[in-house]
Amino acid sequence: MKIPRIPLLCLAVITLATQVPASAQTVTANVDASVVGAPISPYIYGQFIEQLGGLIYNGLWSEMLDDRKFYYAVQPLPPPNPASRFGGGFRGMRSVGPGRWNPIGPPDSVVMDTHHPFVGDHSPLIELDGTAPRGIVQTGVNFVKGTSYSGRIQLAGDSTADIAINIVWGSGPNSIRQVVKLGSLRLQYKKFLFSFKADGSGSARFEVVGTGTGSFHVGAVSLMPSDNLDGFRPDAIAALKSLHSGVYRFPGGNFVSAYDWRNTVGDPDKRPPTWDPVWNALQPNDIGLDELLKFCKLIDVKPYITVNAGLGDAWSAAQEVEYTNGSINTPMGRWRAKNGHPKPYNVHFWGIGNEMWGISYQFGAMKPVQYMYKQNEFAKYMRKVDPSLVLIASGAMPDTMTGSRESLSLGPDLVPKYLSPEDWDGMLLSRCFNYFDMISEHFYNYGNTHLDLATGRQVPDNPNEPITDWMRRPANHIRIKYEEYKEYEKLFPQLVTHPKPLSIDEWAYSGNGRYPVYPSYAWVFQEMFRHSSLIKLAAYTFATSLLKPTPAGDTLNSNGLVFKIYRDHFGTIPVKVTGNSPQPKPTDPPGGEQPVVNAGSPTFPLDVVGAWSSNHHTLTISVLNPTNVVQSIDLTVTGATLAHKGMLWQLASPNANGSDAQITKHEVTGVTGTLTVPRFSVNIYVFRAK
Repeated sequence: MKIPRIPLLCLAVITLATQVPASAQTVTANVDASVVGAPISPYIYGQFIEQLGGLIYNGLWSEMLDDRKFYYAVQPLPPPNPASRFGGGFRGMRSVGPGRWNPIGPPDSVVMDTHHPFVGDHSPLIELDGTAPRGIVQTGVNFVKGTSYSGRIQLAGDSTADIAINIVWGSGPNSIRQVVKLGSLRLQYKKFLFSFKADGSGSARFEVVGTGTGSFHVGAVSLMPSDNLDGFRPDAIAALKSLHSGVYRFPGGNFVSAYDWRNTVGDPDKRPPTWDPVWNALQPNDIGLDELLKFCKLIDVKPYITVNAGLGDAWSAAQEVEYTNGSINTPMGRWRAKNGHPKPYNVHFWGIGNEMWGISYQFGAMKPVQYMYKQNEFAKYMRKVDPSLVLIASGAMPDTMTGSRESLSLGPDLVPKYLSPEDWDGMLLSRCFNYFDMISEHFYNYGNTHLDLATGRQVPDNPNEPITDWMRRPANHIRIKYEEYKEYEKLFPQLVTHPKPLSIDEWAYSGNGRYPVYPSYAWVFQEMFRHSSLIKLAAYTFATSLLKPTPAGDTLNSNGLVFKIYRDHFGTIPVKVTGNSPQPKPTDPPGGEQPVVNAGSPTFPLDVVGAWSSNHHTLTISVLNPTNVVQSIDLTVTGATLAHKGMLWQLASPNANGSDAQITKHEVTGVTGTLTVPRFSVNIYVFRAK
């Protein structure tokens, strides 16, 4: 989605403002286990990853070298210029000017050969000068002493050249120099494998150096810790696998609208590095289609591929389906087998484009009537290759068109009227009903601003806003989608008999807020549970933002633990919850971020949901306290007889500001009666049925 001003990172806690006091009346809730809803899809815990600059490479990939295929020319670094500011790229690499590689020896000893490049537009050619070392160097490469590293390098040159890799820590007489000798060269490119155990720690210079006579080319070079898992970082893989997310959406996002999947398959060293015009960043294309599908296998999730319906075409999308799912008797299936993957991947979920309603920013966006034709063409081409696909259309309900202000690109009204020119999903349902199976919907909220309908702009939050209003803001988007879908059912009766479930495949609460955001995320899930017949898939933006770096490797942060506690311990068949304390009525008019009815159960200021396990052997009840004070609730359970002893899984913070939340496990006796729950807490009670 178009995300202004702020990156989607782990959210920081800034201050604590107004508190919600304990309710004046005794709040009661009844969980009626005899009344059940549609099963909760395991795919609502899904994740979204996008090649947004170096986001995936920095968060998941083990590669240690920048610009390893020499998109940039090897040049001396310019003198420091404090006034100069460079754009971000892969691992923060400069997006303009000289890259991270610099010459060793005279500047003119390294030239970029455009006539015989190994890959891309050019490759460095180094002229040798006897015993004087000549080559290329990259600084700032970090190592850990005693750790094993593995790499490969593509070289060509004269047999009179003597080539080595040097890793150098420090300078002068106290420097540590580790040398890895390589074999003899030939005129054609040859791949050399190398490995070593680091003799030093910290930032080092990585040098490719030659002595002797003649010259040599460097085509590509790679370096990773030897414990990588098919190129991925094992700590990140372990942390993300523990979430059991169900599904991952990739490769974009806005990125996909200028993406050519064919540049990302085959020998990684021969894949050309390309410039991403969407995010203005270099893409090495090392994490390609096959790697992303390997990643899904490593963390045991289903892949959800979004095809390029921006600058892309239906034929290319169909080829991508054939490469992914086709037999080896098909042209693309043969190419996949040649690349080392003979078995089809059998990918089920496919998205057609990303936010194609984003007229003001999305690459390849077009007028709705034109895009609806394109949507249908993509569906026909892709289903011809594989009729079993679940196709997810790029949708935007009125709340999305309002919040993004894209409604004003199509008509006069900020809040679209149903079936008006600004109503993107109305157009989708009227012109494309038989050409998709699900509707992709996105929403973002910002921790310190909200949409003001009167001005149509994001405005600063009221510092005296009740904490529950701040916390429920993302959950209100789920409620809005439900309300809007019900309006579409009135306009399109076929939706009742042939539903088009929603895929909330981008969502987040971003920016620095006044409170911890993990209770807000818990509220999103509990609102999804209440609408389990409609919400069948979700993908959080971004999976990597759920990770917390530690000296021992990545673990889950507080937001990640929300996904884990529900996925691991909450049930799958929702049950009815009633109470005596309705959520307050909205104070703002509906539209944009505000539904007609606020999200939440009638247990204000708490939110309560319940669900059976799939076999009805266990009943789970979640009590969310989104406030910064201790709360109590009187709970009863009807429609089931439960064991006397059970378990409480609790996500709560030991700190007053809600930071560093942790999951703890407690044995409990009985679930009925008065329950007291800590501030900023998720409390999942688990009891066996008798």
